[in-house]
Amino acid sequence: MMYLEVITPEEVLFKGQVSSVKLPGKDGLFQILKDHAPIIASLAAGTVSIRVADDTRTLDHLSSQVILDTSDDKLCTVEVSGGVIECKNNMISVLAS
Repeated sequence: MMYLEVITPEEVLFKGQVSSVKLPGKDGLFQILKDHAPIIASLAAGTVSIRVADDTRTLDHLSSQVILDTSDDKLCTVEVSGGVIECKNNMISVLAS
């Protein structure tokens, strides 16, 4: 499992256990899975797709800006206009704008 936080200067958008996250990088879309190598990257405007961990019953925090997929209860998305991501030791921090 991995732990993801997506925050903006105004609020926390998402906190919880995830199995994967897809992000709009400056050089294109990329995905982070468990045990990913440490990375710091810039984000472009686009959609962050979050796959919630299978055994997660509740999330630590979910903002009203996060959209849950009605056909897949483990998938949610949030729109960002840019930002930075850091991943290290299965802890992912997204500082979004």
